[in-house]
Amino acid sequence: MAQTLDHVVAEWKRTRSGRLQPDLRLREDALGHFLSRGFPTTREEEWRFTSVAPIAERAFAIADATGPDAVSVDIDRLRLPDATAEMVFVNGHYAPALSRMSPVVDRLRVDSLAVSRAEDGRDLGAHLARLAPVERHPFVALNTAFLDDGAYVELPAGTIVDAPIHLVFVATEDVAGRAIMAHPRVLVVLGANSHASIVETYAGPAGAQYFTNTVAEIVLGEDAVLNHYKLQYEGRDASHVGATYVQAQRRASYTSSSISLGGALVRNDIVAVLNGEGVECTLNGLYCADAQRLVDNHTTIDHAQPHCDSREIYKGILADRARGVFNGRIIVRPDAQRTDAKQTNRALLLSEDAQINTTPQLEIFANDVKCTHGAAVGQLDEDALFYLRSRGLGETDARRLLIHAFAADVLNHVPLDAIRVSAERRLLRELAGALGQSWAA
Repeated sequence: MAQTLDHVVAEWKRTRSGRLQPDLRLREDALGHFLSRGFPTTREEEWRFTSVAPIAERAFAIADATGPDAVSVDIDRLRLPDATAEMVFVNGHYAPALSRMSPVVDRLRVDSLAVSRAEDGRDLGAHLARLAPVERHPFVALNTAFLDDGAYVELPAGTIVDAPIHLVFVATEDVAGRAIMAHPRVLVVLGANSHASIVETYAGPAGAQYFTNTVAEIVLGEDAVLNHYKLQYEGRDASHVGATYVQAQRRASYTSSSISLGGALVRNDIVAVLNGEGVECTLNGLYCADAQRLVDNHTTIDHAQPHCDSREIYKGILADRARGVFNGRIIVRPDAQRTDAKQTNRALLLSEDAQINTTPQLEIFANDVKCTHGAAVGQLDEDALFYLRSRGLGETDARRLLIHAFAADVLNHVPLDAIRVSAERRLLRELAGALGQSWAA
């Protein structure tokens, strides 16, 4: 482990001159926090079901900026045709030649963090690295230590953007044969009464062993509305760690749709602080894994003020020896009276060796609240299979229909049609290909 930490320090020093210079002290402090803590281990409660040894024991390198010809991922298959803006990042570096910027909305700002700091001297210190705690999350500290570039989205008060803003993060195979890591950052600031949809898409080559470590910070002003999508389509041998931190003010509305269909080791953290009366928060998640892959979802909804509502539903499909982890935490602060929170987590196991560890947590410090949670783990309903087969369906088609119906409960809550259709197609390909043996068993 010490040798790997030494490599992190060496890589940090090697690439230091190319990163955002105004944030040098911030990056130095973050590196110090990471080195003092190190990579998390299964001895820690927050990581007891998830070993990050595949990340901690490998010496990853920061890739140099590459041209569009070096991108092995089919960008066109990831694009959203009607996007207001589409920013593409390759190995963490902004790629203007692959991006599509359509300044059709007055005052909307969609740019890279590096460009925002370099061209107009914009001070992002009021929000950048303010929500994501380097002291408590080692991968947030690692991301902040390597802070270089990322996406910056700002909507002034009253701005309404109908078409989605698309942020695409792709990885490539390194020509020198190194294992690549990238630490992209996303900063979103919505002013009062502004409305937007933001899509984050992560993808990479199927056979490459790379590491993506992303952090998103989202600030919602009063009455702001954000539909936020995270589509994780990484290569099957990749590692992906992502953390999203949201702070919502009075009567804001935040809806998250998280879909994880790739990666060998995946960890998603969402922390939403409802910091004003009347905030509405919805977290929806769907994940699928086979072989010996692992998907870990940790969510926290912090009801810090009264009269706030939250709804959460996460579903997982696991086959072979795949493992899933769900930890859903709801906090109701002493002053957060009239809280209404509901959490649901369900997992479908397609084999005897698949495994799910689920931990719902309710921490309630107020007395006038409505809080419920439910968790269910099981296999395909044999009675339902018998019923469908008695109506003329073959066993494979009957299993396919039941699995699709299980996933559709989440997909049908995805507001954007293009995202829903694309995710459904990818899920069906995953089930028909990677999960083929379990599918037809």
